[in-house]
Amino acid sequence: MSDSTGSPSTGTPPPGCPAHASAVPLGGLEYQQTPSQLYRTMRREHGAVAPVLLDGDIPAWLVLGYPEVSFVTSHDELFARDSRRWNQWPNIPEDWPLLPFVGYQPSVLFTEGQEHQRRAGVITQALEGVDQFELARECQSIAEQLITSFAGSGQAELMSAYAHALPARAVLWMCGMPQGSADTEQLVDDLRISLDAGEGDDPVAAYMRVGERIMQLVKEKRERPGPDVTSRMLLDPAGLSDEEIVQDLISVIAAAQQPTANWICNTLRLLLTDERFAINVSGGRVSVGDALNEVLWLDTPTQNFIGRWAARDTQLGGRLIREGDCLVLGLAAANTDPQIWPDAHVGAENSAHLSFSNGEHRCPYPAPLLADVMARTAVETLLERLPDLVLGIEMAELTWRPSIWMRGLTSLPVQFTPASR
Repeated sequence: MSDSTGSPSTGTPPPGCPAHASAVPLGGLEYQQTPSQLYRTMRREHGAVAPVLLDGDIPAWLVLGYPEVSFVTSHDELFARDSRRWNQWPNIPEDWPLLPFVGYQPSVLFTEGQEHQRRAGVITQALEGVDQFELARECQSIAEQLITSFAGSGQAELMSAYAHALPARAVLWMCGMPQGSADTEQLVDDLRISLDAGEGDDPVAAYMRVGERIMQLVKEKRERPGPDVTSRMLLDPAGLSDEEIVQDLISVIAAAQQPTANWICNTLRLLLTDERFAINVSGGRVSVGDALNEVLWLDTPTQNFIGRWAARDTQLGGRLIREGDCLVLGLAAANTDPQIWPDAHVGAENSAHLSFSNGEHRCPYPAPLLADVMARTAVETLLERLPDLVLGIEMAELTWRPSIWMRGLTSLPVQFTPASR
């Protein structure tokens, strides 16, 4: 192991540790409020690939550069997804907080090669069957219902009352869950708890209930298939088992719900606080597309993604990456890499961001298009229904969730003229 100058390290890190004395802990107040500043500092001090420490001082590499993230995600033969390759497993405690993200599961997320192509192909075919116009109509209906529930009060907290609920209900509708039923509403709530637990919530119990309800849905659709994602996965010639479909459906639902919720809320924040957009907000549609795309560049919902594991010793960004090392994909840092934006001006009209990742394991087509339908419909419908929407607190009072993985507000209070129900 060597430090950033190439000189031998004098520390005594755990075996296989990629980090050295200047490894940066991933966490703290800087990540909560100003991660972009931290990324700039790390890039200046360490280059495009920085040694970092995960929870419990577990070493890993954070890939900060746009070309480097693109390279990692395009070369599965060097940087694989099966986390069982990790050389740090002997140092991982049973209660490690990141285990839900890196512990191997028999889902599409951790498959490789032909097995990944088989599983991802089933998801792609199932999602391609979603009519985007029908999805937009359903999202608008969901949005209208949610807005009606708080429109008469003149105020709302949009994260919980709107941004989280809409994509959860929409993706469950795509999967064939009956809208408005008690168990669907319970599943929406359990999804929120399992992905974004608040004080007093039990995310493990909620995740178990999600798995049980999705298994029940799969069994129902095997008996009575319909025009939905679950049924199309069951009927696919690839012949996935019920257990495989449950795992992959949970992956699809989780990927659609929280990132899309944060995309919606981060876009609303931009529209309500940035003077470039404020003059057009009341029109509803004028600047929504620009704001949605700018958020993917500057406040992308998935900041960092863990991860990839080196299949063999290799070089990346001037670093020696050892076989089994963990690499965290710094999607937010890569999107603001000064190599691609040398004048520090991010062109919102450009769509070459890495917010949906890249390569074989990127968000499967057409999932980004479906997420765009959800987010765009959510924002446009809200602004059309409540055209005088304003932030309910000072902009400086808005706070970001204490997560290095997701970029989202703790809350988005707003005020507006009360509307008749």
